[in-house]
Amino acid sequence: MSDLNIEGMALAEGVVETIIAIALKDVEGVASVGAPSTTSGLLSAIQQKPSTQGIEVQATEAGTISVSVRVEVYFGQVLPELANRIRVAVADAVNTQVGINVSNVDVFIDGIRFE
Repeated sequence: MSDLNIEGMALAEGVVETIIAIALKDVEGVASVGAPSTTSGLLSAIQQKPSTQGIEVQATEAGTISVSVRVEVYFGQVLPELANRIRVAVADAVNTQVGINVSNVDVFIDGIRFE
């Protein structure tokens, strides 16, 4: 996504994705965001900013945004319920912090972590 302009406020690429990544950390059952990988896990542990790999945001013509997230989840989760918690967390975080509505959140479960 390129810069997003909302009512005279410009958000640089990656700002909304970072907000979403932080919101996903607080969703019970989400093990990681993005494709499971030892390297990306190591890098995200070292970096100050959370990884936005696996998060895509697109502005819609209706003035909302469409979000797509790829997550790895913990074994034992009821997946439809977890996907719903993810949708709610993402929409609430973006609406609260940016003031823009999320039209949809597509959730892709890329793996299950057995811990």
